[in-house]
Amino acid sequence: MQRIHFTPADFARVRLKATAGPLVESAFAYGLLGRGVGTPFARWRGQVGERLARSPLLLTGGSAATGLDGLLDLIERSGRGVSTDGRGVPTRPGPSAAAGDLSLVWRAAVAPYWEHVLGYLEAECEARGRVLMTGGVELLLSTLHSKISWRAPVLEIHEGPDEDIRLEGRGLVLAPSVFLAHRPGRVTRRLVENGGIVLAFAAPPDPRQAAALWDEPDDSGASLGALVGQTRAAALHALRSSCTTTQLADRLGISAAGASQHTAVLRRAGLITTRRIRNTVLHTLTPLGMALLRGMSPRPAAPARAQAHRRPAGAVQGHRAPRPLTELSVRGTPAA
Repeated sequence: MQRIHFTPADFARVRLKATAGPLVESAFAYGLLGRGVGTPFARWRGQVGERLARSPLLLTGGSAATGLDGLLDLIERSGRGVSTDGRGVPTRPGPSAAAGDLSLVWRAAVAPYWEHVLGYLEAECEARGRVLMTGGVELLLSTLHSKISWRAPVLEIHEGPDEDIRLEGRGLVLAPSVFLAHRPGRVTRRLVENGGIVLAFAAPPDPRQAAALWDEPDDSGASLGALVGQTRAAALHALRSSCTTTQLADRLGISAAGASQHTAVLRRAGLITTRRIRNTVLHTLTPLGMALLRGMSPRPAAPARAQAHRRPAGAVQGHRAPRPLTELSVRGTPAA
């Protein structure tokens, strides 16, 4: 099992975010494809199977050499710098092939549902936030998942690699995941030396919630991604509600520097405006940006926030595009 060791300072640095990002969710979906799925994912698996009919290897979870751990390692190393050519494409054959697999999985298995999935994860994050407010950090940690145990000062993640992770004052970021249905939790990213560590924990939908996630999949995310790049397409969707660079980075699961790069490109294209308010900058869609989203998004997202008052997924009973990953930049954000 993985054991995450806390210091007193780490308790003040525990925070929630809606998602570890589309890259990480795509990696989890990739791992789920090679496993038997229960009722909540049966419809998703059938729809994805049709889209990946020409890539049967991906439907079995890909090659043994890649796998979930290999993809997560690629994402993690991208944050530390990956050797790339002039276009930002990794030059090492292994990671490049793995990135190509992940790009296909994103387009077929995640992008068509991303708006619904993101709404579900935001509602889940809000539900966990209420647990944090009413019961404190210890209650939050002890109710993440039935196979994640809190034995102060250690958080134990069962069914994972045998590993000790010491936070040493860096804190822990907790992010729910839809597609991490085959493990209770996974440390998905070791950030910069003085930064935090991200723990994605399983929050799969029940059959009723899944019906809304997989109903009428929206392929517009892939279409918009083909036009402006997957990460910038996700940024445009996120900016329907104005936000700061840091907030945008959290919503996309990328670094603040990466979010700043993408907003600069979108601003030069006339799709967003940016205005400074004291020490922060606020990004907002322009009429052109909104028109582009309307043209690419004929169907509204499902009202996932209506589920915000449910019990957190996986809670212990009794307690309350991106552009294809083949274009990773050396600064740890997908180039669009």
